[in-house]
Amino acid sequence: MNSSDRTSSPAPRQIGVAIVRHEDRILVGVRGEGVPLAGYAEFPGGKCEPGETPEACACRECLEESALAVEPIRCLLTETHEYAHGTVELNFWLCRPERAADVQVRHQGFFWIPVKELSRWRFPEGNLRVVEILSELQSPE
Repeated sequence: MNSSDRTSSPAPRQIGVAIVRHEDRILVGVRGEGVPLAGYAEFPGGKCEPGETPEACACRECLEESALAVEPIRCLLTETHEYAHGTVELNFWLCRPERAADVQVRHQGFFWIPVKELSRWRFPEGNLRVVEILSELQSPE
């Protein structure tokens, strides 16, 4: 039997996630009804488009979802996670707002919470390690 005859799982769906940090706060939203993981806290992010890097996706999705333009700093974590609705590769990018003046506005259901309060929010299982990492970061970017 050659490799093309074997049944294999589809490749995980690439997801770019923007972890937007400003001072001691992180941009967070809550997933709406009618979507997988409704009611859970989320960071701005979504599916990578064909040919799009997770870094570029994280920035694009943040702008689309929260109206906040960000610039990437570095990848915090890449983690594959299997949910009931499919397997995803989550690429968490630490970002900062392009303009500090933008952070005072509440953006389309997204809001700022102190880093020290992240663990109090209910995040999807695939986000728990990055929440731990954020809680351990000593100084703001």
